[in-house]
Amino acid sequence: MRIKIINPNTTQSFTDALQRLADTVARPDTEILAVSPASGPSAIESFYDEALAVPGVLEEIAKGDREQGIDAYVLACFGDPGLYAARELTDKPVLGIAEAAFHMAAMVGACFSVVTTAPRVRFMTEHLVSRYGFSEQCKKIRTTPMKVLDLANSPDEAIAKVIAECLLAREEDKAEAIVLGCAGMSQYRAYIEQEIGIPVIDGTLAAVKLCEAMVDMKLGTSKVMTFNWPRPELANPGRNLKIA
Repeated sequence: MRIKIINPNTTQSFTDALQRLADTVARPDTEILAVSPASGPSAIESFYDEALAVPGVLEEIAKGDREQGIDAYVLACFGDPGLYAARELTDKPVLGIAEAAFHMAAMVGACFSVVTTAPRVRFMTEHLVSRYGFSEQCKKIRTTPMKVLDLANSPDEAIAKVIAECLLAREEDKAEAIVLGCAGMSQYRAYIEQEIGIPVIDGTLAAVKLCEAMVDMKLGTSKVMTFNWPRPELANPGRNLKIA
């Protein structure tokens, strides 16, 4: 099977890291294709950034169905930008990494905390927790004094801040698992888990493995109503979004 990981920002080092990481956990018969859109924000740290990223995400979904023979998609940004719109554009599984991580965390512990980036994203993360129905299991959302690109530019310092918050989540929140709230943290998951001693969930890895299971089970996006195809007249020829 072919799984396409779409990094909605344009920072190629993040995309390359996601490719390497996913290759280590995917089955031998699974091909991973990690991409960034041709245009969009270099990092996503606000609702405005998310909105700018969505057209590129949808273009990559359309391209995957039209040209690349993709069997499932992963949106590798913790805000899950454009997730529901992407599901309207394909009948293949489309998983956001926040949604995947919350489900996985709820299965390994009775409760979890989220450790994410700058304080500005707190409400965005609270919105996701509520929307996906995990308000009871999520003990706390912990932000860190850093920007997303710090994970690329000064990773040692950034991950030290993440680990410090994870330890506080374990001790103060009594969290039984940690959800990493940024795809830029993905490559450090194993190291963070080793340092804090409780399960650490990375949404990209969780989504890849869930995609494999869904393809094996021949489960795709339901087209009966909510995620039915967009109206054909809404396809934008300028972005070549061809609707099946």
